[in-house]
This record gives sequence, C-alpha cells and structure tokens, in this order.
Amino acid sequence: MIAASRKGGIRKILIANRGEIAVRIIRTCRELGIATVAVYSDADRPALHVRMADEAYRIGPAPARESYLCGDRIIDVARKTSADAIHPGYGFLSENAAFAASCADAGLVFIGPPPAAMEAMGIKTRARERMAAAQVPVVPGSPGPVADEAEALRFAREIGFPVMLKAAAGGGGKGMRRVDRESDFQAAFGTARSETKSAFGDDRVYLEKYLDEPRHVEIQLFADGHGHTLWLGERECSVQRRHQKVIEETPSPVVDAEMRRRMGEVAVRAAQAVSYVGAGTVEFLVDARRNFYFLEMNTRLQVEHPITEWCTGLDLVRWQIDVANGGALPWTQEDVRPRGHAIEARVYAEDPARNYLPSPGRIQQLRVPSGPWVRDDGGVYCGFTVPMHYDPMISKLSVWAPDRAQAIERLRRALGEYLVRGITTNVRWLRRVLDHADFRSGRYDTDFLARRADELATVPDPALEETALLAAAAHAFARDEERARQLAAHRTPDSPAWKLAGRRSALSRGSWHR
Repeated sequence: MIAASRKGGIRKILIANRGEIAVRIIRTCRELGIATVAVYSDADRPALHVRMADEAYRIGPAPARESYLCGDRIIDVARKTSADAIHPGYGFLSENAAFAASCADAGLVFIGPPPAAMEAMGIKTRARERMAAAQVPVVPGSPGPVADEAEALRFAREIGFPVMLKAAAGGGGKGMRRVDRESDFQAAFGTARSETKSAFGDDRVYLEKYLDEPRHVEIQLFADGHGHTLWLGERECSVQRRHQKVIEETPSPVVDAEMRRRMGEVAVRAAQAVSYVGAGTVEFLVDARRNFYFLEMNTRLQVEHPITEWCTGLDLVRWQIDVANGGALPWTQEDVRPRGHAIEARVYAEDPARNYLPSPGRIQQLRVPSGPWVRDDGGVYCGFTVPMHYDPMISKLSVWAPDRAQAIERLRRALGEYLVRGITTNVRWLRRVLDHADFRSGRYDTDFLARRADELATVPDPALEETALLAAAAHAFARDEERARQLAAHRTPDSPAWKLAGRRSALSRGSWHR
C-alpha cells in the first residue's frame, strides 16, 4: 500500500466498484468527512451508490469489461476529480496488481496491499510455493500448474482419488472440478481447462487432494505499514453453492480456542511472508480430523467482513483508509477480543425453484429487516431495476447475538421481515437452510448444500403465486376485450340478435374464425 503523500492526507476517494460495497464504503467516508466519487456503467446510472456519492461519472457501457474493468478510465476520472485515493472494494479490479501499480504511477493511493503482495498471492500455485517455504501447511497436490493431462493424471494417482482440479490464475469456483475416479479424469480435465481459459484467459490448472468432509474456514487479517500484523478471528464459510459462499458465521462451530490461535498465527506468518499491508484474508480447508491447510489468500476486503465487524466492534473500511494514510494500528493482538456470534446471509436476485436462475428486473416493493442487532448492507431501492450484467447479490443481511442459537433465530426472524416484489429472491430458501438440522447442529461441510439439495428445494413463493393470478386475470380481461372488439367489428345494423349471440358463444369457446 502506498501511503498518502498529499498534505492533510486523503480528502477524496474514488470508489472503483458498484452495488452494496460501494454504498458501504461511501457511508464510512461520510463519517470520516471524506468526499466520494462514484463511477457507473450505463446499466447503473440510477444505482444507489451513484445517488449517494458526492460526485458520479460514467465510465462505459453495461458489460464490466467495458466499464468497471477499465482501469485507465477509472484513473482518468480520479485525476479529473482530484481524488487522492481509489478504493477498489471487492471483485473487479480489487486484486489486480497492474491496476494497483497504475494508481501509484498516477500519484493515487490504492487502498489495498502493495502490488508485489498481490502478485505473490494472485497465482495460486506461486502462493502455495511461498506458503510451503514459510512452513504454512498446504493441501497435498501438484507443486505448480500441470503441463498436460498425462502429468495431471500422474499426480492424481500419487496422491489418490478423489482430487480437485483448480484454476492456477483465479478463484471464485471457476474451473474447479472434483474428480472421484480415474475414469472421469479426462472429461473433467478438459472442462476445467476450458472454464479456466474462459474466466481468466489462462487455461493452466493444478491439482489438490480432495479432503474428507472439508470445511472452509478463513482468518481475517489486518496489517499496517509499521510492521504490525494482527488476526481478528475466523469465519466459517462452508455453506457454499457451486463453490460460492452463501451463509457465513463467526466464530466457527468447529474451531476451539487453541485451534483458533494456531490458525491465526499461521495466517500472520503467511501475510508477513509477502510483506502484506491492509485488510486481507487467509483461507484454509479443515478436514474431518480438524487439520487445517492453506487454500489461498484474498488480498482485499471480503464480502463477509460485516460479521467480523459485529464481533470485534471495528470498522474495517475505516482502518483500511487509516492504514492507507500511513497510520499505525492502535491495538495489539491481546486487545482483539471478539465477543458473541454473528451470521451473514447473502440475498440474491435468483430463483432457487428454477435452478437458481438469475432474476433481474424492477423492484416494485422493498422492505428490509430492522430491529436490535440487525444489519442490511444493500445496494438497491424500490423502483431500481436490477441489471442482468453483474453478480445478482442485492444485499447482505447480518445479525449479532450473544450466542449461536440466538443468532440463528435472529437471522431467521430478520429474513422473515424481508419483502421484495417484482423480482424473485432466495430469501425463503435461506430460511430453509437455517432450519436444517445439519446447520443447526453445526455439523456441516462444503458439500452440505449439494448433499441436501432435495430437502432444501423451495416451492413457488405464495407472493409470486398471487402475482401470477393477477397476471392471469389481466390476461383474461385483455382477451375478453379483444373478443368483444372482434365481435363489434363484425356486427352490422341488420345482424340478427341470434347470429350475434352465436358468434359471441363461439368466441368464448375460442372456435370462431373470420
């Protein structure tokens, strides 16, 4: 991270993102008295983050590759508006080392880690090598990207099936394939490379041993530019659909105090190995025997950061800005004492009853939950049209309570207050997940949702059924009006009443033709 060099520090921040994370950053900036600049695509012209920022500028058409991924356009806006810094949020350019370096070249503070740290952790196989050298435990697998299918199969035989094929140049579940037996390997390898090429422009893949009953547990880190690196507790992220997190909680039901300390120390060692600065997350896989292994490091703020904020009482975005300004962390590891339990659920514009098909469209009615210890980080409003071009997440609903049981009930209550009409969401499905015995007991792993898919399947939403009935009634009315029009068009002054009645009867049966 490059410290602010202008006198007085950071006074104006351009937010190189959209949706709820842009709104969340704007709110902290407002509390700090820092001016904000929003950027938007054509699809996001009426977006909430555009309305909330002090200034807003168009950067291109709807597709992200023509707008939010165009670093040069974003830097041009920063220069035009005399911004001091750029906050990338998560996704898009947040882990792009070249963009971070371009910001520095333009005299802008990039609110994130140094480009060298991003590069070190950006390529998964390179990160594995560094972690192994730093004595951080890694999942058994190929030491780097495999040259071809034959080499991949050789490693698979050595470590034993099942194995995971993963993209070397990216994450987010893209190009990831579990292979249970050798007979399936050829097809899985081809698919993994194809998906990886499409997602990242790089078809390199590597191999890892698939762990029994794997859990996904991550450690939140924070480091300043003065040599201090702290861990802020863990987050359990094993409720995943197609390798995408859906529900997260802290603390993890499987992690005790001793394991938490060891994971935190290993995560700090991983960050220090690449001279990390800022907010970051080290992700681990935990097997059935509670052994943990390095998975990857996310060199940015995470989607699920609110639950860490709930339990620590810290504003992580505020500390990102402060560290970017050259500030030092004012606390030690002993000062970090998380309390209580927090859970977050991601609310998506999608239809679980139709294989989670995205549901873009205009929000006709919106009521978000509130009440004690409830937080909704949203980026939409009533009347806003959810675009089809981006991730369908519309908000993150999180709660805090003194213990896990109360947190589950609080989140369940809050989800029950959520009302969105005009689009389909996964809100009712999320409640079914919270009600499932496996989740309630804390005995779940990353295969939980896939394994219990039939039990969690939702039925059509009653509110949508009401909408469908209204639509059917409107259609029937329009149909009758059209039939009446057709009847009137064929009526003549000398038409006998019986003939017209016959035509009317035939029209009602749909059997009359001109």
